[in-house]
Amino acid sequence: MSESNDAQLTSISKARTLEEIAEFWDTHSLADYWDETHEVEFEVRAEQRRRITLDPDVYTQLEAQSRVRGLLPETLVNLWVAERLAMEKAA
Repeated sequence: MSESNDAQLTSISKARTLEEIAEFWDTHSLADYWDETHEVEFEVRAEQRRRITLDPDVYTQLEAQSRVRGLLPETLVNLWVAERLAMEKAA
């Protein structure tokens, strides 16, 4: 959705920006507007993910560390691996 002056209003929320749409749906229930909706089709292209198996003890420690930091374990692993790869590249 464009944030320009000619942006269209959304049919239910009458919002002009993504932020306004988010605000609307944070305070309204879709159940109240169900009769105003219609079916749509769209395609989602997500990046391919890879899985890596961790030792159960390592994963337990990872979970504890991620909880302390308020992150998902997957996020913490990505941060740590990216840091390590950057260090290796600099060396």
